[in-house]
This record gives sequence, structure tokens and C-alpha cells, in this order.
Amino acid sequence: MTTLRISSRSRPAAAAATMLCGAALLFLAALTSAHATDNPPIRMTHGIEYMSGGIGSDEAQLMETVAPRWPATFEFAIKDHKGADFASDVRVTVRDTRGRVLLDNVASEGPFMVARLDPGTYEVEARLRGNTLKQTLQVAPGTPARMAFLWPAGTDMASAGTRTVQ
Repeated sequence: MTTLRISSRSRPAAAAATMLCGAALLFLAALTSAHATDNPPIRMTHGIEYMSGGIGSDEAQLMETVAPRWPATFEFAIKDHKGADFASDVRVTVRDTRGRVLLDNVASEGPFMVARLDPGTYEVEARLRGNTLKQTLQVAPGTPARMAFLWPAGTDMASAGTRTVQ
């Protein structure tokens, strides 16, 4: 068996090298975990691409970053007098002016949804626990449109039945 002996004069250098290697490994681990957030998948229905997400601060930041690159962005929240809490598992339906369904009851996987809609006017329905909110969305060429759906807090949304708010 071979024993490695470090002289007392080289011990400070060896300790510094060990600390430097440890710091480099910690830096690489932190860098890797900072970019470990997977992008939510881009899905397609009726020829319309959409993506939803925003659970957790990293994914919410990602959705905020990509939103300006998509023609339409929807945000979902439950609002009370103190502020708003993000909502997920919202069912979204988008119809064009002819009544043709482009997104049909698709589930949001977080408080944000982006969609590649052509310029035009759309009716957007968002349903959370039986309560439906409807809004008209205007998508202009080259200008991203953003729409917020806010459900009131304190409503017994599980037993209220379908309620349309415009």
C-alpha cells in the first residue's frame, strides 16, 4: 500500500486546492439546478399551439418571459380584498367570430396559458370549479394580447353551479 505524505510546507496549498475544487463543484451544482426547470410542453389542438404552466416561481418566470412571443396570454387567479392567488386546472375554450371552436375545454397546468392565435376577435371562456368567466379577446397583428380571468374569493365555487360573468 502506498501512502501519500504531504509536507507541512505544502499543506496550505493542498488545502487551498481542495477548497477551490469544492467551491467549483458547488458553483456547478447551483448552476445546474438553476436551469433544471423544464419548459412546459407545447401542445396542439385544432391546429392551434398552446402552452400552460407557471407552477412555482421558476416556471412562472419562464411563462412571463415567453408570453410576449405568443399572440395571446391568459392569466388565471382567485381574488379577494387582500390580493390574488394564482389558479390552475382552469378549463379554457376559445371560439372565433364564426363560433368555430379552436381550443376545446383544454386544461391549464398552471396560472398562465399562451396560445398562437391568428389576428382576429375571439370569445374566451375560462371555467374554474363550475364558474365560467367569458371575455372577448382582440389579437392585433404583431402585438401580443393579454387577458386576466379573476374569480372572486369567498364564493363556494364547488357548489355554486355554472355562473357566467362578463
